[in-house]
Amino acid sequence: MSVRSDMVLERQLGQVRGAAAAEAVRSAVDAVFAYMGSGSPGRRRQGKELVRLMEAARKTAAEAGEWHVVRLLQDSLDYAEGRILQQDLEERYRIFQDGARRERSRDFVASSLRTMHQWLVAAGEAYLREHPGASAEETLSHFRAQGEDAAFLRAPDDRPGRYVIPRGAAEISLWLERLLRSERIDVADPAESARRIVGSPQAVALLAADREGRLILQAAELRRRAAGLEELRAVVEDRTATEADLQRALEGNHWIFGGRFVGEAARRRLVPGDEVDIPLIRGDGALHIVELKRAMSLDAPLVKRHRHAWVPAAHVHEAVGQAVNYLVGLDEHRARIREELGIETRRAGALVLVGHPGLHPDVPEGEVNETLRTFNSHVTRVEVLTYKELLDNAERSLAGGVEPV
Repeated sequence: MSVRSDMVLERQLGQVRGAAAAEAVRSAVDAVFAYMGSGSPGRRRQGKELVRLMEAARKTAAEAGEWHVVRLLQDSLDYAEGRILQQDLEERYRIFQDGARRERSRDFVASSLRTMHQWLVAAGEAYLREHPGASAEETLSHFRAQGEDAAFLRAPDDRPGRYVIPRGAAEISLWLERLLRSERIDVADPAESARRIVGSPQAVALLAADREGRLILQAAELRRRAAGLEELRAVVEDRTATEADLQRALEGNHWIFGGRFVGEAARRRLVPGDEVDIPLIRGDGALHIVELKRAMSLDAPLVKRHRHAWVPAAHVHEAVGQAVNYLVGLDEHRARIREELGIETRRAGALVLVGHPGLHPDVPEGEVNETLRTFNSHVTRVEVLTYKELLDNAERSLAGGVEPV
């Protein structure tokens, strides 16, 4: 992960320090400044230590009850780690101002919008001349495809002053990037290699000539999984999403839970009176149930402070207790379930998905994950994960082109 350290971050942290009331908080921010300025002349230091110091300052502000400073520091962290764009941070906190709003940014956006709309009108007229019977939806689909391909704009050497957007390049490039990763070819930058292939008609022709189409099928599946993962993350981060919403987003995506699982059981009510949220089948034929709780809409803490350490809060223990009760019921009805459904429950396990580190802006994400991992190491047959950790694991695995483990 690349950490950004620049003048924008420095000025933002200056505003943070000015907003802090407690001396301990100001000292913690000063430690961040000291580290940033300890690099070589003309360069600000970055890296994991910068993130650690900002997280420490955020924790100090939380302990002092200065929640507005916690929010400012969280935005600083999000900017440093690339989750907030530079222009958004500058505008939000008025870091560089040449008017009531930053006029240069306003003028740039205005001129860009004007140019874009002029191009849209001209391109729309040209498309309708070629397709006089096109519907409104067909016209919009044409522009959606062109918008995705714009990321691959090229400037041909033999046409000075002209730019070319290759049609269909975005989709092909995404497929190729996934393929280069999934095949474990030793490519330093799969995304860049995919873009080069898209720009080569000969390479595209070779890909199209593949008779078995195995690579295309692989790419299509990876593309489907990437889309499903993006949709699930949107539901997880929705502060109004219910358990039912999360269940719908997860259905049919058992790959997210790891390569151990080969599918989902057709029935969710295996024991009288109990209905599991997601019944997974492991490669050895045994059952593994998934118990879903709320994510960002959870109205209870995941962890709490106890004797100078973080421990799971009551809601986590309740969810684990519920999962254990399911497992007890499965054990008691093992013979019937195996005879009627062909599912082995003797070695059944459970996964509890609950909450999100974003519920604890005052607690570093690593602390939340480590607290739950420590808890898991002392619990038999049940594992607790946050939705974010599940998604992050699946995303890393998808980028590598292999099943999550």
